[in-house]
Amino acid sequence: MNRILFFICCLLFVNYSHSQEMKLKTLYDFKALTIDGQEFDFSTLKGKKVLIVNTASLCGYTHQYKELEELFQKFGGETFTIIGFPSNDFGEQEPGSNSEIKEFCSKNYGVSFQMMSKISVKGPDMHPLYKWLTEKVENGVSDAEVKWNFQKFLIDAKGHWTGVIAHRESPLCDPILNWIKE
Repeated sequence: MNRILFFICCLLFVNYSHSQEMKLKTLYDFKALTIDGQEFDFSTLKGKKVLIVNTASLCGYTHQYKELEELFQKFGGETFTIIGFPSNDFGEQEPGSNSEIKEFCSKNYGVSFQMMSKISVKGPDMHPLYKWLTEKVENGVSDAEVKWNFQKFLIDAKGHWTGVIAHRESPLCDPILNWIKE
């Protein structure tokens, strides 16, 4: 009788574990608004590696827009893209409206990669995509608190979370370049 109970418990555990795995989301489960206010469905990025970065116009790392654009010009296309999310969560370094942010990015850095509507990347108003990016229970891989502007998340071509790069690291650093090329 004990063996039967043990066997039943094992089956229940395996089934529970499998059902928990199946609940994990991918990037493709999310939608957000573009900087122009249009709905963007991330499932349109299937088959592409995606670098997601929270941005700010008045930050000491704002110069990274130039490097992000360089990266996008070199590798962007069929297999890779960049998505920028302006955020005012750190030192109020992104106070502008979406139209002001768009103009700033275009005028100063020639940004042509997809910029999204300003969101919160931490705290109680955190956008659901950033909840997925920062919590292991959501992404199945790792917790990754957003510590400052220009933190970069790496998403593979199947929509799975694969890594995070610190805000102080250049978008042209070896870990990002090697990841894109693999």
